[in-house]
Amino acid sequence: MNLEVNGYSIYLILLVTIISSYLLTYLAKRIAYHVGAIDEPNERKVHKVPMPRCGGLAIFGAFIIGYMIYGDPTTQMLSILIGAFIIVLTGFIDDIKPIRARTKFLFQIIAAAIVVFYGSTYFTEITFLGLRIDFPYWAGTILSVLFIVAIANAINLIDGLDGLAAGISAINYATIAIIAFIVNRIGGLDIILSLIMLGATIGFLGHNFPPAKIFMGDSGSLFLGFMIAVISLLGFKMTTITSLVVPLLILSIPIFDTLFAIVRRLLKGESIGKPDKDHLHHQLLKMNFTTRKTVLIIYFVNVLFSAVSIFYVIGDNQLAIILYVILMIIVLFFVLKTDIIFKHKKKEKQMKKAGDDND
Repeated sequence: MNLEVNGYSIYLILLVTIISSYLLTYLAKRIAYHVGAIDEPNERKVHKVPMPRCGGLAIFGAFIIGYMIYGDPTTQMLSILIGAFIIVLTGFIDDIKPIRARTKFLFQIIAAAIVVFYGSTYFTEITFLGLRIDFPYWAGTILSVLFIVAIANAINLIDGLDGLAAGISAINYATIAIIAFIVNRIGGLDIILSLIMLGATIGFLGHNFPPAKIFMGDSGSLFLGFMIAVISLLGFKMTTITSLVVPLLILSIPIFDTLFAIVRRLLKGESIGKPDKDHLHHQLLKMNFTTRKTVLIIYFVNVLFSAVSIFYVIGDNQLAIILYVILMIIVLFFVLKTDIIFKHKKKEKQMKKAGDDND
């Protein structure tokens, strides 16, 4: 990159991208109304009035502005731009008129493959809890494509509440930047992209935090997930991230929510791609938390997981393990007390009884 990262330049990157994203979101709203990209409320959704989507266009636009000011035209960066454009375009089309899941999946694979093969950004080795696994070229590239697609869809899946996906993504980008400072890896492409994406996401949150005035749509959630995965891969390549534990911890919330959704649907005998109203945020809403409180609770838990990753990086493994065990107990308690995996018969009977009484 052509920028020496210091305190001043960090503030500058964030300021430029935050302002760009915030202002571009007004344009994204107009585009959404013009092309008919409107999210209509239904029984599965939380919002009660039609909402414009395509907010991802504003995030992507701010990302492009940040790159033009602070980026270098390398082959690796070009591959990321091409892949990101394919992801955003696919999501934008889907925001206007839903396309088949397999079609979206195909374009996600193409976008990921461009970054992996053309940009030569892929796993060569993975360190996990002290174990090191070296990959041959074919295994590392295939795993990297799957990793990008999986993370993109994990963020897309959790995007069901005002400000949720954007906030979780912002925490992720901020955590990667903090880790870079800790390990003194300032100036790498992964860090510059993290700062650009952090600013672009925060700017959009000015319109998307509950009560939202616009949704990011698939153009935004897939793009955010795509960039999180790409930045993680770059982190491995530039040794900012030295263990797979780090991105897994930072992304614990969307990963857990995705795994729970898959298990829940398999237990019901349904397609894993079938939408439902039993995600993490839905469970908190059922506990009578407001939308804003639900989002803030998930933010807080995500920050705790990110803190575990930071403690792990600085070598305070004892504190990291203690905090992680506490978080796992909370997750287990949540699973047992809610319907996030399976329906509780006692609750079903109570709901049925309440319905009979109302009749």
